Amino acid sequence: MFLQSSRMMTCDHPLPPDRYHPSVENHLRVTGFYHASQIGVVQCQKALINALVERWRPETHTFHLPIGECTVTLEDVAVILGLPTNGLPVTGMTLSSFEALEGECFHQFGVAPRKADCRGSGIKLTWLRNLKECIQLTDENSMQRYVKCHIMLLLGTILLGDKSGASVHWKFLPLLRDFHSISHFSWGSACLAHLYKSLCRASRFDCKEIDGPLTLLLAWFWIRLPYLAPPTREPRSFPLANRWRNWERGDNRYRYLSLAHFRKALDEFVWVAYGVDRIDPGINLLSWVAGTYTG
Repeated sequence: MFLQSSRMMTCDHPLPPDRYHPSVENHLRVTGFYHASQIGVVQCQKALINALVERWRPETHTFHLPIGECTVTLEDVAVILGLPTNGLPVTGMTLSSFEALEGECFHQFGVAPRKADCRGSGIKLTWLRNLKECIQLTDENSMQRYVKCHIMLLLGTILLGDKSGASVHWKFLPLLRDFHSISHFSWGSACLAHLYKSLCRASRFDCKEIDGPLTLLLAWFWIRLPYLAPPTREPRSFPLANRWRNWERGDNRYRYLSLAHFRKALDEFVWVAYGVDRIDPGINLLSWVAGTYTG
């Protein structure tokens, strides 16, 4: 027996950042964020997200279903978002000082935001977008600054976004100092932990909205229950999240499916392991589980 609520939470689902300049593609590959940068707009389905939250149990970090328990795993993060899942933990000191934020930005970007360009310890995404657009890609240093801006925008939107949808915490900047060490961190693990945290918070009876990497959650559900997924517009694309990029253009009715519809669907959930035949043949799945793409 699962407790069902009459509430319908708001889903904070920021859009991914604008496309990057083609000349920095190799730099993005070096950081491990190249594949995540390919993810387009995956329209949210609010009823589906609410049905999943109802089945989430914070004490086990799993969805409780009639067939048992299941959850989003690091393997899912690797194939759905294309993020590295092996490496150092994404952790460090969190300082609330504006002077520290200002100094870190100046050190990495050569320019610092004003207080009006920040929200507490967060840097407004508009400031990062404007900075990214203004950088002239004339040398190695400018290209690295450009890519760091792009990564911060990814973190603040589809990967580690918060309810504001307008800023990204500056605590991630110190991890980007050494450009060639960015890929040494397990960004996929941080993304998965953020999803768990968001689901735990959303499962509280008084919560009215959910944030976090909802693209990951949506794609996970559609992969696990393909007969309940909207039509794939790019069935052979990678990362797998892009299979449902702009799905609403092909099936606008799907967006209006009800909470009751997805509640019933979850009673029919069947676990299916990933197989090479279900993913692009050029992708080495075993390498993705290890956190390195070799395809």
